[in-house]
Amino acid sequence: MNTSLAFYQDLGLGLSLWVLGIFVMAGMVKGVIGLGLPTVAMGLLGLAMAPAQAAALLIIPATLTNLWQLAFGGHLSALLRRLWPLLLAIGIGTLGGSLWLGIDGGPWVVRGLGAALLLYALAGLCLPQLHIAPAHERWLAPLCGLATGLVTAITGVFVIPAVPYLQALGLARDSLVQALGLSFTVSTLALAAGLAWGGHLGGAQLGASLLALVPALLGMWLGQWLRQRISAPLFKRVFFIGLGLLGGHLLVSG
Repeated sequence: MNTSLAFYQDLGLGLSLWVLGIFVMAGMVKGVIGLGLPTVAMGLLGLAMAPAQAAALLIIPATLTNLWQLAFGGHLSALLRRLWPLLLAIGIGTLGGSLWLGIDGGPWVVRGLGAALLLYALAGLCLPQLHIAPAHERWLAPLCGLATGLVTAITGVFVIPAVPYLQALGLARDSLVQALGLSFTVSTLALAAGLAWGGHLGGAQLGASLLALVPALLGMWLGQWLRQRISAPLFKRVFFIGLGLLGGHLLVSG
């Protein structure tokens, strides 16, 4: 606990409050639309700290909220049998990318983060609903997994192209939510291994990440409350617009 508090003391009061507020906001987004916690957190934290430091902070909130998401739905065994090529490739791509490139590669990493956020926002706003025939999954799943892993290793964002791919499989809503949780969990654990290998994830970072879980869970609770009172499609549209603006800013100013 002392090392966790020391981590935030080193950040200073203003930045610490900014970090905790970001996790409330990111958790709220996840509570409303079922995804977006690490994406929002990485994007906003990237405005004030190095991507490797930001990625270390989100490890525990992202892991536990994703485990929660994949635990419910009753389709885990079937999804594992269908998605294991994608999941294996995500793990290989993330670990390989962490060893080869890493997330601490200087200003170009911030620009890469901005590009990933902008691409995800544009896909969410403009891309029509895609459909992937089962016959194409055998070769497309590993490619999407490797690409997702490399993007994760470089930017800490693990939604591109995994989320559009999973959405294109035609899964039922509960299965899709569980599949997203499964994909995000593998990505987060592989990212944690890569950060630890690179010396960016020690006891102080894990303790600070554990403390960030509290505002993230508070945000998820607020998001679930808010979901009953607003239009989810409207919220999602506003989310993608805001994410696109943030991504564009990081891309230009990184």
